[in-house]
Amino acid sequence: MTLPVDPYYLPADNRYNVMAFKYTGRSGLKLPAISLGLWHNFGGVDTLENMRAMLRRAFDLGITHFDLANNYGPPPGSAEENFGRILDKDFRSFRSELIISTKAGYYMWPGPYGEWGSRKYLVASLDQSLKRMGLDYVDIFYHHRPDPDTPLEETMAALDHIVRQGKALYVGISNYNAEQTREAARILRELGTPCLINQVRYSMFDRWVEDALLDAAASEGVGLIFFSPLAQGLLTDRYLDGIPADSRAARPSAFLKEEQITEAYLSKARRLNAIAQNRGQTLAQMALAWVLRHPASTSALIGTSSVKQVENNAATVANLAFAGDELQAIETILSE
Repeated sequence: MTLPVDPYYLPADNRYNVMAFKYTGRSGLKLPAISLGLWHNFGGVDTLENMRAMLRRAFDLGITHFDLANNYGPPPGSAEENFGRILDKDFRSFRSELIISTKAGYYMWPGPYGEWGSRKYLVASLDQSLKRMGLDYVDIFYHHRPDPDTPLEETMAALDHIVRQGKALYVGISNYNAEQTREAARILRELGTPCLINQVRYSMFDRWVEDALLDAAASEGVGLIFFSPLAQGLLTDRYLDGIPADSRAARPSAFLKEEQITEAYLSKARRLNAIAQNRGQTLAQMALAWVLRHPASTSALIGTSSVKQVENNAATVANLAFAGDELQAIETILSE
């Protein structure tokens, strides 16, 4: 796949006036309230022009953070390759305005060095990621998941080493629970490279971070960025009147299945949608604002398949505040 150079592409002049930004933990780095993830719809099976349109529109709306991982695709690696092509044609001159992140931790290549958290794997994977994207460095490099067998000291030392090499400006962790976050933050702090951020799953329908992780992140000065804040589409108006033929639930998927669209789900979603409408928002916008309400939160990571979805999600920042009665009404619905 190739893209022509567009000499006339310029991002919107007002892009920093339409997005909210927030400091990441106890750091000087601000991230947009809404960040764009390239987990789905940016792989080798997808349309390059649609990817380009979504990335351009996101940047127009002040979304400066694009999040990847070594295995994003399919096939693995193709999201980074495609992003690199678009970066080269459209965003190269705006590199200093972008936060680009990638990760390593899940399976990427055969043999004992192709996954988890060894120094060998992390350093080799980032070198490959930089080559695929055509970058000298990433802004954030994450360890993608805890490794039950590799000592955490080795994994964190590898992240520290990567920063000292100049291949990443910051490092973070992903899918780490409260105890793991505290320990990772302690080790990195002693090494002199703070743990910037933890990327974890969180939504109205998946609230595990509330047990201890929110407090742990706040006390350690680690920012939180939330993936799947719309519960793979369940927290949108997509399924309120049935399952569209072109929806994720209608297709074979490891992430959302038709049997999840139950009457119990629909009852909650429709009542939540009514609250969102009273707020002047879509259900998706309210769900994004809801995960961002915590002081420890930094950004909500969206996945989109169209420019329209980018625009709808970015518009969340027009109303991030909740009245007490709104939060209570939402809590009543969720707890039933």
